[in-house]
Amino acid sequence: MINNLKKKTKSSLGFSLIELLVVVAILGILSAVGVTTYGGYIASTEKKATKNLLQQISLAQTEEYSNSGAFFTQDTGSCSPTAATTQEIEQDLLGRGNYTIESGDPSQTAKDTGYEVCIGELGGSNNFEIRAMQTNGEGGVKPIAQSCIITLNRTGISAENDNC
Repeated sequence: MINNLKKKTKSSLGFSLIELLVVVAILGILSAVGVTTYGGYIASTEKKATKNLLQQISLAQTEEYSNSGAFFTQDTGSCSPTAATTQEIEQDLLGRGNYTIESGDPSQTAKDTGYEVCIGELGGSNNFEIRAMQTNGEGGVKPIAQSCIITLNRTGISAENDNC
């Protein structure tokens, strides 16, 4: 009788291997869902911050036009965003502080939003398009086929490509 009591006490003192594996599996599933959700949250936040920046640049363009009679542009036609074009917009159009970019470094905006920006002149000096492209994390932008591209024109019409 005493032996039976000791056996029951010993078997109920710990967790079985199956119970531990179930708990580990549940934790793994929860963490996988959490990481995926967090990644999507970060991407949507970066995209929203970039759209806000494009609106801010558009407002600065209105002020530039009233001051000088022309919009600030960096290229004729559709432009290609780089760290240098973004830095030029930050300093010349938005009046943000000066900083230097080493070769291969992203702009301050790209560090904050994950996008580089440029302004192209479309159809004459009275029209422009602001273009933002996702960075590749190595100081450049992703190839067009893989990058989320957000544009905003002078009339306030915004567009996104299929990768957004």
